[in-house]
This record gives sequence, structure tokens and C-alpha cells, in this order.
Amino acid sequence: MLNPKMLDDLAARLADMAARGPAQDLERNARALLNGLFARLDFVPREEFEAQREVLARTRGKLEALEARLAALETRRPE
Repeated sequence: MLNPKMLDDLAARLADMAARGPAQDLERNARALLNGLFARLDFVPREEFEAQREVLARTRGKLEALEARLAALETRRPE
């Protein structure tokens, strides 16, 4: 998941920026670096995660209802 080389590269860049620029430049550049890192790690926004969790919960509920219905039908069916 987290590549140690990528983290080392990030730390080196942040240290380099801290040595060269004022605080505002450092913050702006750090944000850009972190956003780039997070984009490569395929993180999803919290809203999207929550929406997918709700979809999964509804799907599980439907599956459980269908399993119960199937079990009831199987017990009523003569073999």
C-alpha cells in the first residue's frame, strides 16, 4: 500500500522546501505534494465511502430477505 520510497521522497521534498521558502510557500507546496500522493494511492472521499456503505447495507438486507424466502419455499416444497 504505502511505498516507503514514496514516503522518503515526500519527506525529502518537504525538507527541501522548508529550507528554501517562506511558510506560505511551504504550506502550498506541501498541500500539492500530499494531494498528489493521495491521488496516486486511490483514496476515495468520505462521502463516496459512506454512499457505498449504505448501498452495501441495503444489498445485504435484500440478500438476507431472499435467503429467508428461499428457505421457506424449500421447506414447503414436497420432494
